[in-house]
Amino acid sequence: MFRRVILIASLSLLITACGGAAATEMPAATEAPATEAPAATEPPAQPLVAENALTDSPVETSKPEPTPTEILPTATETQLPPLELPTEAVNAPAKMAWDGIPTYLGDSTSGFSFRVTYNPDLWAVTSDQFGFPALGHRGIEYCVIAVTSGRGLPANITVEHDVLYTDNVTFDVNTAFENGVKKFVTYTGGDGTIVSGFMVTFDGQVDECLADAVTVLSTLQSVPVSQATPQP
Repeated sequence: MFRRVILIASLSLLITACGGAAATEMPAATEAPATEAPAATEPPAQPLVAENALTDSPVETSKPEPTPTEILPTATETQLPPLELPTEAVNAPAKMAWDGIPTYLGDSTSGFSFRVTYNPDLWAVTSDQFGFPALGHRGIEYCVIAVTSGRGLPANITVEHDVLYTDNVTFDVNTAFENGVKKFVTYTGGDGTIVSGFMVTFDGQVDECLADAVTVLSTLQSVPVSQATPQP
């Protein structure tokens, strides 16, 4: 009987000990799942795809705005002042002579000069801008007859050719145009003894200037140097 009591007491203690151990375990609801990462222990690793995207993507840079091109004004030719003409002589004759050395000496007979006659009311003997003998029109500024000879022309100059027949002289006429605008006319001719060239320039009143110039050039003839009128 005594042994039975001891056995029952031992079993009671064993059952009580097992129940207390179970009570000390953490409830399952408060324990985090084993597959979930610990909260906020270290920052998550960046994926490799994002890192490669930053490395391989081209860096966009801002393009400089083009600087506006400054448009310079078109250069214009500076016009020379008109020729200074001597004062018209009092009681001048109706016609006066302008004598000079032919510009084509190789085609002219030695010892002869050219001569043209002009109305002193319309023309005056002077020098052109290059210092060569010339006739300046008294009534039309920049209308000038000057001696000349053949020479090259700029690429932007076009020339029309013609022939002018007078009583004693045949002129080869060359009219020069720049961008469609008549710039000057040359007359080259002779009387069989001399050959000389003349250039008529103008700036306005072109037809009037050329008409008066042809009147003068039509009088071209040769005279012996001993009879040539000395020019001032």
